[in-house]
Amino acid sequence: MTWFVTLLGVALVMAILRDVFHTIWHPTRHGGLSRLVMTGLWRLSSRLSVRWRAAGLAGPMGMVCVVAVWALTVAVGWALVYWPHMPESFAYSSKLVAAEHAGPVDALYVSLVTLSTLGFGDIAPATGWLRVAGPLEALVGFALLSATVSWILGIYPALARRRTFALRLSHVRRGGVTSEALDSDGGAALLDNLASAVSVITVDFLQYAESYYFYDGDENTSLPRQIGHAADLADRAAGARRPDVRLFAAVLRRALDDLAVILDERFLHTGAATAGVFATYARDHGDRRGAGPARPNGRDPSAPGGAPRRP
Repeated sequence: MTWFVTLLGVALVMAILRDVFHTIWHPTRHGGLSRLVMTGLWRLSSRLSVRWRAAGLAGPMGMVCVVAVWALTVAVGWALVYWPHMPESFAYSSKLVAAEHAGPVDALYVSLVTLSTLGFGDIAPATGWLRVAGPLEALVGFALLSATVSWILGIYPALARRRTFALRLSHVRRGGVTSEALDSDGGAALLDNLASAVSVITVDFLQYAESYYFYDGDENTSLPRQIGHAADLADRAAGARRPDVRLFAAVLRRALDDLAVILDERFLHTGAATAGVFATYARDHGDRRGAGPARPNGRDPSAPGGAPRRP
């Protein structure tokens, strides 16, 4: 039983380290724990009030919960490693009676003190391999802290790129770009820039999948509400007279198709075409009108009579 509990603790620690690795340094579908926590909070936010979701708390709270789960599970795992070997394999300060401080709570105390790199305190491993296990836990705690900082520093720039791209689409929409204006050197450059930005956003969703669960409250910086206009531009430019405009329109369309594939495979699971995926993406982020493209003249197609959309 002693070694069973110890191996169970090692298994918990290894499972968390694997999840951290796949979430931050090698993002794949295998980083299951962080995805489960983020998805659960996102679905919970959709059942709460609109004001709560508009506050954009799902993403930040999800990250806090993921880090808390990582840290607590690692602490419990190392506590299970220590507990079966207490008190005989540990040194106690003169103020403590060893037999009275050998329970699971004491093991968790030793684990938390070591994980937080505060030092061993009044209880410390004293014999055999446990003297090596203690410093290893401190290294794990330092790695977990570094991973958390790396995660934050990666996700928020990705969010800034996504919102900047959405704002750019909003500028184009409100500028009233016509089909004639698209059929020009400037139109070709615009389509090329938009295609490049879509590619960057696609990579961001692959590298920082948790960024999907951040809610963009403002319409002009919300990618789910603006992405339909990029598809509309690509469709209108596909019939241009200039071959370079048609080329960049095709590139933009392909970039949008790839983005839709990533959104559908990793988050939405609709099996729909690009337009359907974008509509579901918009609804999942609180836009009940879907992601239908805005009119070229900047009017809102959902408003009676095509009333101008408010900026």
